[in-house]
Amino acid sequence: MDIITQELIDGIIAGIENKKGRDIQIVDLSEIEEAVTDAFVICTGGSPTQVQAIADSVEEECRKNGDRPSAVAGLQNAIWVAMDYGNVMVHIFLEEAREFYDLEHLWADADVSKVAE
Repeated sequence: MDIITQELIDGIIAGIENKKGRDIQIVDLSEIEEAVTDAFVICTGGSPTQVQAIADSVEEECRKNGDRPSAVAGLQNAIWVAMDYGNVMVHIFLEEAREFYDLEHLWADADVSKVAE
């Protein structure tokens, strides 16, 4: 991944950690031709309120570097919030939804790394 993408990911992770998001994983899609983004950052929140708080914190942290999502979906029910930063997609799940959709394993050729807690 390039330095700009890594700086964005660092801001996203800071926002997640600010609100105690759990099980943060990065799926590196930069070497996969059919991928529409360079990376997914995926985490889990313990309640809809926490999922919303994590999304707000990610947006606030990324704005410090001038990054804004082009789209945010899922805030209404906060079961799965997706934030589109162009070269990075953020996915914030409730536990059950994360297990069901299992995004980390959709891209078998991608490198998946876990952020230490």
